[in-house]
Amino acid sequence: MKSAVIAGLAISAPAAPAAADSFGSGLLGGIIGGVIVNEASKNKRKRVYRSNVYSAQRQANRETQSSLNYFGFPAGTVDGVLGSRTRAAVRQYQAYMEFPVTGQLTQYQRDLLVSSHNRAQIGGPEVVKAMNNRDGVRSLLKTWHGDASDVRSSSYGGMPPVVSDAVDEIAESSDPSAEQLMQRSGFVQLADLNGDGKTDYILDTSVTGSAFWCGETSCSVMVFASTPSGYKRNDFLSYEATPAMFSCHQGVCRMNENAPVEASGTPDESSPEASDQKPQTQMASTGGDSQAPAGISALPMATAPARSEASLASHCSKVSLLTNSNGGFMTVASMSDPQMAMSEQFCLSRSYAISAGEDLVSKVQGLSQSQVDQQCDNFGPAMQPYIAMLGESGAKVRGEVQKFVLKADMTAEQLQGTAKVCLFSGYRRDKMDVALGSALLLVGVGQTPYAELVGHHLSHGFGVEADTTRAVEWYDLAVMALRGDAEPVIAPGQPERAELLAAAASALAGDGQGDGLPEAEDASLPSFSME
Repeated sequence: MKSAVIAGLAISAPAAPAAADSFGSGLLGGIIGGVIVNEASKNKRKRVYRSNVYSAQRQANRETQSSLNYFGFPAGTVDGVLGSRTRAAVRQYQAYMEFPVTGQLTQYQRDLLVSSHNRAQIGGPEVVKAMNNRDGVRSLLKTWHGDASDVRSSSYGGMPPVVSDAVDEIAESSDPSAEQLMQRSGFVQLADLNGDGKTDYILDTSVTGSAFWCGETSCSVMVFASTPSGYKRNDFLSYEATPAMFSCHQGVCRMNENAPVEASGTPDESSPEASDQKPQTQMASTGGDSQAPAGISALPMATAPARSEASLASHCSKVSLLTNSNGGFMTVASMSDPQMAMSEQFCLSRSYAISAGEDLVSKVQGLSQSQVDQQCDNFGPAMQPYIAMLGESGAKVRGEVQKFVLKADMTAEQLQGTAKVCLFSGYRRDKMDVALGSALLLVGVGQTPYAELVGHHLSHGFGVEADTTRAVEWYDLAVMALRGDAEPVIAPGQPERAELLAAAASALAGDGQGDGLPEAEDASLPSFSME
């Protein structure tokens, strides 16, 4: 370019310039060429900068579209282009939230939308309970919009507001109120974990009795460490937490692996007590998968004894991690793996059954939770003949269960209430025979949408031999009921679930063989009296 400019100047210059003029022309050409080159570089930088800005904006737009779709404001394909469909979804969102309906999101409106979407992906009691709401998960937007403007005016026992908020969060999924939890020994523990002379707080959910916070071998423990800017929350999984288990550096805490051994001692492996020793700590829920991937073996971690059968609680812990890393639950539009989509819905169904069952257990008269669990264990021998024949036609199994219902010395209402309580008991304790038997009984008494659970058990092999072909039969039965007049029994606030189940079921393939119907054993079902 510089040569071309200089050549142009040479052509336009006088034929016999003086030496000074030649120097001046060369200097002028150099300056102009430099300016042109500099401008070209600036334009290139601008193009790169604008490209980066454009890419970042597209990503932000995709987040907006994903969030709108999740909360039921259809924005269409998540392509990062805010077209007419997305604008219409924005207006629906604004109208629902009683914001000015402009079709253009303010920064606050977008932050609330996207952060609520991200928060909902984590799950928890609020999300599960929202599914009972008439507006479904969409109601979370109003709930969290209120939280954003709400300033806590009081706290429990003079604790920091962030700790008191956590107490409220735990109480939402527990029978005891926040005030009652505060009275329970071991729920709140005080210590100076980071050595700064200030009180740190430990909240141990194992004393709540809530299935939301406890898995098969551990419960959530929230550790709040003091920092100059406030308290920072650290979450762990543990059993019977004590301050000796944790140490903190400023706001960052870790679990002391050797502390439980020093505190409680470790029984000799050959002693009878060793097999009964309760697990003390673990950093994550451990699984009971029947077979590890090739080339991988488990390290000898300090955890619960290995289970002889697969653990649904462990499976759902893994599914939750994958769902969060994938940016949320699969939808009909985004479904790429039907088995993963069904895993997500299975674990969602499990959480929902536990949530609904907790309310029912609180109405059971004259029985403690352990007594309820003990009676629900009768589902094992009572329903085993029907579980054993799940390899046969779904219609045949359903017919046999209906015959059982007709012969049972209980009303349909009693059977339904008992089955829902025991569904909760089975999933909470990871007892698949109780959970699967309860789901079968619910289908038998006319609650056909519960056939979805039977399909999940068959598809994933929990409590029964895996048989995808038979699983699809039960999925189809549930979908037909949901597409008809049946009331949704799982996540009623998500109208797309039926279509997602249908799409995933149609994508699954496989076949299996049943073992026939064995002789039924004499067994009786528990009967609970509700208020």
